[in-house]
Amino acid sequence: MRHITFDLSTMHEHGSAFFDYLGLRKRFFVDILNWDIPHNDKFEMDQYDNPTAWYSLCIHDGEVIGGTRVMPTTARWGKHSYMLKDAREGVLDSIPHDAMPSDIISPLVWEMTRLVISPDLRRAEDRARCLQSVGQGLYDIAEAQNVSEYMGISAVALIRVLRQLGFPLERMGTPYHDAADRRNYTVMRMPVHLQNQRLLAAE
Repeated sequence: MRHITFDLSTMHEHGSAFFDYLGLRKRFFVDILNWDIPHNDKFEMDQYDNPTAWYSLCIHDGEVIGGTRVMPTTARWGKHSYMLKDAREGVLDSIPHDAMPSDIISPLVWEMTRLVISPDLRRAEDRARCLQSVGQGLYDIAEAQNVSEYMGISAVALIRVLRQLGFPLERMGTPYHDAADRRNYTVMRMPVHLQNQRLLAAE
């Protein structure tokens, strides 16, 4: 497994990886979790897939098997900023407006969304390696873009898994239950520490 990182200006350097990631998102979030989000029969893509976003993907045998999207909390694209801030302001109604305790606007803090691992990865060790690969890409983006912290919504169960893999996640805000997919979510924060980057790289 290996990781790649890019924004929309450099996605062409990685062949179809960006669209393969959108296809994986559609398969998981729409087909499996039944989220009511913009999609067609192949791809899931929303207003946050814009030039302010960066991506960290995990590749295995030429196939995208995991990935996530990140963007600065200072981002603006039309009437949208970032997902949690839009939810607080009522621009986005799919997330409770009080999921995040207060607005965060800082070039050092980026929001992470659409973290996904391929459903085809059945073995726990393969899923762990994929998450670590995506995480290594996040550290690469953080180093290049001077990011000191990631934050965003995560399934509560996933936070426990990520902590076991060495990611320094902390909860913030009030957990909530999504009636559509029957999962519990909460806002998390992850300070970026170079020592964690080195530990993940050594796995």
